[in-house]
Amino acid sequence: MMVAAGWALADRRVATDYVTDEAGARRGRMGVWRGDFIRPWDWRRGIRLSARDSQPGACLIKGNIGRRNARIYHVPGGRNYARTRIDPRSGERWFCSETEARAAGWQRARR
Repeated sequence: MMVAAGWALADRRVATDYVTDEAGARRGRMGVWRGDFIRPWDWRRGIRLSARDSQPGACLIKGNIGRRNARIYHVPGGRNYARTRIDPRSGERWFCSETEARAAGWQRARR
């Protein structure tokens, strides 16, 4: 119930039973999904939000420019999502859907 309401997260390291509930809460911008936050396991690793990294609205997909100007997008829950920082001044951006990211010429990050 807590994951479905957006007040707890599905810990994929342990089980995937609640991933669907988490996705529904995220789509509905419920609970912690109403704004920016850091997942507890990322917080313990020292990852913090920065002012230049806050995303606009419900657009949660991070468009990052990597080595050799590779345009890669990261989805929530992806391996490097939490530590990826977006700097719009360098051409990086947020996307509201994977379809939007692909249409703009970006490729999904490897898992």
